Amino acid sequence: MGKPPFPAPDILTAPPSWRCIDFVSDLHLHEGLLRTRDAFARYLQDTPADAVLILGDLFEAWVGDDMRCEPFEAGCVQALRAFGERRHLAIMVGNRDFLLGEDMLQACAAHPLGDPTVLKAFGQRHLLIHGDSLCLADTAYLQFRAQVRQPAWQQAFLAAPLGARLDQARRMREASQAHQQQQAREEWADVDEAAAEAWLDAAGAHTLVHGHTHRPASTPFGGLQDGMARWRHVTMDWDLDHGAPRAEVLRLTAEGFSRHPVTA
Repeated sequence: MGKPPFPAPDILTAPPSWRCIDFVSDLHLHEGLLRTRDAFARYLQDTPADAVLILGDLFEAWVGDDMRCEPFEAGCVQALRAFGERRHLAIMVGNRDFLLGEDMLQACAAHPLGDPTVLKAFGQRHLLIHGDSLCLADTAYLQFRAQVRQPAWQQAFLAAPLGARLDQARRMREASQAHQQQQAREEWADVDEAAAEAWLDAAGAHTLVHGHTHRPASTPFGGLQDGMARWRHVTMDWDLDHGAPRAEVLRLTAEGFSRHPVTA
């Protein structure tokens, strides 16, 4: 598959008052992750960040903004809004919650974060994406993605009753989990390096920040660009309810990127 064209990115310029920007993604929140939900709420309350940028898959499944009134989701909205009313909260949709829309953003006092977005902060440009659009080896998923991002498909899906949409999302999630269980985690699709380098060149950025792949790491990426090394920072998926706990925030300050664990 060839390199996908670079979409026109949103631009987010950090004001001079910002000293700390946090990135999180892939919390996959649902009713089975109560400890994870509570830890996220405490993090939002305690973080020193001037801005929290969520890079997709905040929820395991989002079947329409009427979900925000369901008991579990309403608790998430309350925690998000408490932060969004005080500081800058921005949400990028992912492959699990791509139907999250304006009504939900307003309920959370959050700003939309485009995929891609160029963040201009501390004298540098950083390219922010969810990551799924550049997993070019996962051709079956990319075909599905193209279908469900069509306005006609979304309009038809959202016209169904909430219960029916939740049932369909549950079946799709079970099918996805069954497929993942047949593969070792290291076999899951990753961002295509050549395509990501092309996007970085187009964005005039040296740093790529993304989630989706569940492979948290900060590593040099590709070759030099204008004599400077490229870096890729992959955010961690969260789960404090099952198995070995994992939850982490990627933080950017004038000194650079750092990682900070979150505990239950």
